[in-house]
Amino acid sequence: MKGLGAKLSALREERHWSKTYVAKQLKMNLPTYANYEYGNREPDLETTSKLAELFGVSVDFLLGRPAKEKTASDEPLTENQKLVAYSIDPDISDEERQDIIELVKIAMKNRRRI
Repeated sequence: MKGLGAKLSALREERHWSKTYVAKQLKMNLPTYANYEYGNREPDLETTSKLAELFGVSVDFLLGRPAKEKTASDEPLTENQKLVAYSIDPDISDEERQDIIELVKIAMKNRRRI
């Protein structure tokens, strides 16, 4: 897996940008940015965020973290799922309602496997 410096270098080269161009975009001096690519320095969180924005990638990508997988709770609820949750008890908390919805989604997923 590539380190941060190698990723920065590859992203910059894909765009045919110079180190000078990137440094100017980030409002920093060239040696500071160059040291990020060479692996001699690590950017702080704010700079890492600016780098991710400039290159159109996530901070997680720059840091080598795996992409987050979507879970069932990331998807919007269908009308039927909402009705099931509200019909059980309209006075339950949002957290309890979400737990019920997750159980319904699991049951639906298991039903499709059979």
